[in-house]
This record gives sequence, C-alpha cells and structure tokens, in this order.
Amino acid sequence: MRDPRFAAWRARADAALARALPDPADSPHGLHGAMRHAVLLGGKRMRPLLVYAAGAAFGAEEPLLDAPAAAVELVHAYSLVHDDLPAMDDDALRRGQPTVHVAFDEATAILAGDALQALAFATLARAPGDAALRVALIDTLAGAAGVAGMCGGQALDLDATGAAASVTLAELERLHAMKTGALIRAAVRMGALCGGADADALARLDRFAAALGLAFQVRDDILDVEGDSATLGKTAGKDEAQAKATFPALLGMQASRARLDELRAAMDAELGALGARADALRALAEFTLTRSH
Repeated sequence: MRDPRFAAWRARADAALARALPDPADSPHGLHGAMRHAVLLGGKRMRPLLVYAAGAAFGAEEPLLDAPAAAVELVHAYSLVHDDLPAMDDDALRRGQPTVHVAFDEATAILAGDALQALAFATLARAPGDAALRVALIDTLAGAAGVAGMCGGQALDLDATGAAASVTLAELERLHAMKTGALIRAAVRMGALCGGADADALARLDRFAAALGLAFQVRDDILDVEGDSATLGKTAGKDEAQAKATFPALLGMQASRARLDELRAAMDAELGALGARADALRALAEFTLTRSH
C-alpha cells in the first residue's frame, strides 16, 4: 500500500481509537487493559482505511471520517476477541500477540468485546456532523454487525465447521458476505455517506465492497494454507484442522486464485466511473488481492 495518504490515515485512526478507549489507569483496570490490548496492538486498519478512502473519493473532510473509522475498527476488534474464544475458534494468537482471553482471562475477554461494541456506537452518536448523518452511520454499522451481517455470518460459520463437505459454493459465499463482507461494505458506505455520495454512487460502491469483502476472504483462505503463523500473526492451518468450509477446500487452489481474478475485474468495473478519485480504493483492493498477511 504505497499511497502516501495511508500512513496518515492510519495515524488518524489510531489517534481516534486512543481517544475513544478508556484510560487504563481507571478502574476496572483489567477490563480497560483488555480493551486496549484488543485494539491497539497492531492490525492492518483495513476498515478504517476504507472509510477514509471512500470519503476522500467524495471530498469528505477527514475530521468527519475519524468517528466512523474508529467505530468500524472497534466493532472489528470486538468480533476478533469473541471469535478467538474457546467457544468459537479457540485461538491463542492474534496479530502476533496472545489473544485477549489468553493474555487476561475468558470472562474479561467476553466483557471487553461487549464494551468495545458499545463504545463503537457511542463514538458514532457523538460524532461531528448533523443528526441525520449520525443516524445513517449508526444504522449502517448496526446492520453490518448484527444478525443480517457479521453475527449471522459467524453463526453460519459455526454451523459449517466440521461439515465442510456439505457446504455449497453459494452457501460459502453468502456466509462470508455476512461474516466478513458486511463490515467492509459498511466501512466503504460510511465514508461515502460522509462525503454526500448519491444513491447511484452508493449502489456502485456497495457492489465494489461486496467483491472486495469476498476477495479478502478468498485470499485469507489461501494464506491459511500457504502462510506460516509468524507471517500471518495468527495460527496457520487451523481451517483444515477444524474441517472448516473454505474456498481452497471447495474449489482447489487454482480455482480460488481464478476467483480472485474475477473479483479484481468486478471491482475495477465498479470503480471505473469514479476515475482518479477512487485511486485509494483501487490500491486497497490490490493490497487485498496480493497481501501476505
């Protein structure tokens, strides 16, 4: 990701997150420490970058984008804390660090995830801009995080674990459109909303983000096969060990890579009308398609 804006946007997102999170010196210390552990110890900041990139395409002022960028990352962080729990994926490593339930304890991890989700919506409720925009941002993120989005997708993923052979391609794509794609679509949409994008542009960006979310997961599945834990910052090979439904398991590696090429073409087509304004979104799409972690 060579666009010089990305480093500045990451710094803005990190600063917004640090402002939003509670002071670790305040009580309850363990909970506050766990929240900061979940959010501030690394991460690609892909979703905040999508907020800024989509906002930039429509001329949104960066201070207006800070709250949705922080909020979408807080929801993402909460989802990872809960996803790593013994009742879910039971993982001990995240972003090269012990997962929250390992670094603290399981009860604290559950509470930290709950608190991060609540903080995300409080951050949007207090965001600058008019009330109609705040409501639209809250509605967008809530829809992506709930039963029709990330939580519903996680439920489908749990149902499919150990039963990969019975999952069809259509079912797998729907699962990941909800679990992974919904939050990516929300990030893009929130940025565009802050820039006053019209309905046609929002529809085009939603199709772009749907392809991006699917590409992110296909690449993630490939990396779980080809990568190593040190590079990935999480445990490699767990999908196969848990008999999870994945694109390589269903399609094979060659066809999974071919699916990435199809998704690249779809994303290029949707961004074409935006011209150079969408260059940051294009760069994030290319990173998604070729990333090594």
